[in-house]
Amino acid sequence: MNEIMIDLQGGAKAPLYEKIYEYIKNEIVDGKISKGEKLPSTRLLAKNLSVSRSTVELAYDQLLAEGYIEAEPYRGYFVCDIEALYQLEQRNHMQEKLQAGQDWQPGWKTEIKRGAGSSKQKEIDFSPYTIDTQNFPYNVWRKLHKNVLLDDREEILLSGDGQGDHELRMAIADYLHQARGVNCVAEQIVIGAGNEYLELLLAQVLGEKKTVLMDDPTYLQAYRTFSNMGYLVKNIPAEQGSMPIEAVRRENADILYVMPSHQFPLGTVMPLKRRLELLKWASEKEGRYLIEDDHDSEYRYKGKPIPSLQSIDHEEKVIYLGTFSKSIAPSLRISYMVLPLHLLKKYQESCSFYSTTVSKIQQEVLREFIRGGYFGRHLNKMRGIYKNKHDFLVGELKKKNWVENIAGENAGLHVLVQVNTTLTEEEICKKAAECGIRLMGIREHYIHTPPEGRPVLLLGYGKPDEQEIQKGLEVLESIVLENRIPLPLR
Repeated sequence: MNEIMIDLQGGAKAPLYEKIYEYIKNEIVDGKISKGEKLPSTRLLAKNLSVSRSTVELAYDQLLAEGYIEAEPYRGYFVCDIEALYQLEQRNHMQEKLQAGQDWQPGWKTEIKRGAGSSKQKEIDFSPYTIDTQNFPYNVWRKLHKNVLLDDREEILLSGDGQGDHELRMAIADYLHQARGVNCVAEQIVIGAGNEYLELLLAQVLGEKKTVLMDDPTYLQAYRTFSNMGYLVKNIPAEQGSMPIEAVRRENADILYVMPSHQFPLGTVMPLKRRLELLKWASEKEGRYLIEDDHDSEYRYKGKPIPSLQSIDHEEKVIYLGTFSKSIAPSLRISYMVLPLHLLKKYQESCSFYSTTVSKIQQEVLREFIRGGYFGRHLNKMRGIYKNKHDFLVGELKKKNWVENIAGENAGLHVLVQVNTTLTEEEICKKAAECGIRLMGIREHYIHTPPEGRPVLLLGYGKPDEQEIQKGLEVLESIVLENRIPLPLR
């Protein structure tokens, strides 16, 4: 086949690559392009349709991903046998009926996965929650596992201390003091399977009927956790890296939940003046506390590291939360909480009977990972990798005339990008998802009505490599440019 004639002018308003993809897919499904038939090369089809070659490549990539065509090296693109695809589409249709709550035949065995959505595999993931998994130190982790299990020790099979392995807590205390300036001893640290679990424990320590203040936009995991515990959670607009002290004083709150080193999702850093104001607020009344979530403070690419809020707290008003999810791996499920001494006593009275939620084997492996210097070397390596990804992404974004503003740079694992388009954030993310690109907008992190303005996307660079970043931006560009707001005539 040398030519495919596609009407790119008529029909629904959609990106050009999407029209090409839909046309070829429908031709294959209808049997008008038969199994084994060769498609035109991307260069030839682009010339015939008077579009860019990258537009055709995007359409072909989507057809490849969905199994309609296959690529043979040095030969080109050929149509696949799609009989199996029809069966898959039928199963997907039944799955949609199940999720919609429609009737189904008794006796079926089915599993509806939480958060199930599109069946298409996400090829490029710009989620701000993801990390680089290609550079995980598998060999070191494997060796440490082997060493931990080398001797037949009975205690390795037991659950251990409910507060966490004491030697691991000592290693964490040393690391926090050196890296974050946190002042604590091992006895103040509680280890748990994720920040959410530790926040559930903390709610039991602090007691019922508390009011928590959080930024807006906010970190939704913490917001939902405190709400589910029956706390009254209020959100006030973030300003200069955190909620303004005047707004804090207007609310009759017991707890402030803050992310001073790198607020999520805005990526801002709380100024020292604001930190001191919040500490003063907490010290003015018994029972007031600041929860400092320091979830990705390890990654800062410009200037000196920002000290923790806990490091300047002299009244024991800061409860410090940290995790190894971003620095090692989310699946490790090891987080830690540093309690003020007087709250430690309450924890021991009300929560010490709980068993640990983290495997003792994993705790010992992590302890050796920290004590052996592997953690420090891994962090230094990942800082370099993430800095390179950050610089590449920001450099590419600055070349785009549809990017109006970039914020939240030089720290963490994502940046905020304001784009010039008539589309909403939801529409952009939906169109990108159809092309195998996972995106998130900032508006979904607001509890109250977000401010008016152009769409703002959270572009995470933890997972994708430079080639994927470039390809993902090309897809985003094709979506945005077709819906760009015209510049006014001068």
